[in-house]
Amino acid sequence: MIQVTFNNQTLSVEDGTRVLDLIDKNERKNLVVCQVGAQVKELNYRLSEKNNGMTIRLLNLSNEEAGKAYSATLRYVVAMAFYRLYPDVKIRFSYNISRSISCQALTKNFNMSHAFEEIVKEIQHIIEEDLPIERVTVTIEEATEIYKKFHLDDKIDILKYRPENTVHLYKCGEYYNYLHTYMLPSTGCIHNYTITPYSPGIIIQYPRHDFDTNIPEFEEESVYCRSLQRAYDWTVKAKVQTVTDINRKIERGETLEFVQMCEAYHNRQLTKLGDMIESDIENVRLVAIAGPSSSGKTTFCNRLRIELLSRGINPVTISMDDFYFEKDKISQIQGVPTDHLDLEHINCLDIELFNKCLFDLINGEEVTLPRFNFQTDKREAGKTIRVEPNVPIIIEGIHALNEKLTKSIPKHQKFKIYIAPHNQLNIDNHSPLSITNSRLIRRIVRDMQFRNCSAANTIDMWQSVRNGEFRWIYPNQENADFVFNSSLGYELCVLKKKAMEALTKIEPTAPQYLTANRLIKILKYFREIDDDSIIPCSSLIREFIGGSCFNV
Repeated sequence: MIQVTFNNQTLSVEDGTRVLDLIDKNERKNLVVCQVGAQVKELNYRLSEKNNGMTIRLLNLSNEEAGKAYSATLRYVVAMAFYRLYPDVKIRFSYNISRSISCQALTKNFNMSHAFEEIVKEIQHIIEEDLPIERVTVTIEEATEIYKKFHLDDKIDILKYRPENTVHLYKCGEYYNYLHTYMLPSTGCIHNYTITPYSPGIIIQYPRHDFDTNIPEFEEESVYCRSLQRAYDWTVKAKVQTVTDINRKIERGETLEFVQMCEAYHNRQLTKLGDMIESDIENVRLVAIAGPSSSGKTTFCNRLRIELLSRGINPVTISMDDFYFEKDKISQIQGVPTDHLDLEHINCLDIELFNKCLFDLINGEEVTLPRFNFQTDKREAGKTIRVEPNVPIIIEGIHALNEKLTKSIPKHQKFKIYIAPHNQLNIDNHSPLSITNSRLIRRIVRDMQFRNCSAANTIDMWQSVRNGEFRWIYPNQENADFVFNSSLGYELCVLKKKAMEALTKIEPTAPQYLTANRLIKILKYFREIDDDSIIPCSSLIREFIGGSCFNV
């Protein structure tokens, strides 16, 4: 018998007992996965002697890992429905606007609109069948044969880069697939989702852990959507749609060419951006830049300034950090003690003073800017400047695109830039790589090297950072005049070594292990780029790995 702690009770169970068997049938509907000790497991996980003495926690959709399992199971069901109806049609999932997943047909001449209703019916039929989803372990050779049967050639390709000798697959009836994460115990556990046509494919929505376990209302985000489409188009042209595509470039000795190709993509965006600003320089007095954490804003600002300098435009940069109120003042405004302040709230900034300084500068006045001393938590007098006509002012920060921050400046005098990595990269066609995970990996490497912050601490802060992004950045991204895609196709190959060094220090018993393990499972598939001397010192990725000529 094995002893485990479950629901605050110590239970003695037989070897081979499923976690699912410990749960009352009436309570299973809203459960997704479980945590056995420090590791996430399916509810179908069978307990053994190695689990003796462990605590079992049930995870619902309010948990991030559970949310990912729910999303993956829904994708599994969609892929299964396609296979049942159209076994020769290949599909690809990608992250899309409004926190959704898109599904497109890769097979030419397949008409998604004609098939839509039939696909939706088949998906619902599979869910109503409540078919068990069983995890099985097979050899690489066995997995290869199974993937051949189901025409999953892209999954065969990635097996080469799997360090383990065995493969976990998920079997549902006669169907097999693997989506690189945990799964729900049966298809009937999918109880909330929406599928809608959205050219050229379909949009799949599901409950989000970061949206109070609800499905977000679908919002048309044309600016963001066009940016994602451009990113996807580039991966097609550059032939880097999957991890395998990237690894093959390194294996063929094309690393330098690949790195320079990605850097040229950034250069081309900067050139286009410079053209747009220069063409309207008589009107553009303020260039506002915002983006989520680890987008590369600091390096981007430096490179944008150089791009403008090359055109005879000498912009002035103003730091929004210098306009922070002292903590005592923020405490009065927010009505909370100083140790409970929301330092990302827009009311932490002296909006009136910021607007006055901008207004006076744009109108040719000499202005003494404030300087915030973060050591003393006091605002002091800073430098005195005057801005010449046709010289834009650059501001960068979490609130830079918020109209409240720059209300004294007419909209036609502002040029708003949103920066974020918009990678459209997949492990395989059914397993898109999360943009958020890419940013977190960037931040872990940067924090470890330059901020004396461990991976565990960075992971602890991440949800708070994300909350601030959803509140203050994403609602304003559609107001941008230009979206800069800061993704570099080769970056995870460069970040891998340093990120793995940081992540593997997190013990399996640590609360941050779940996230660390998820990131390790992504990074393990990438070939490393060991020689970072081929990466330009002005590259945006230098902001995270070091060696930047901008000393960021």
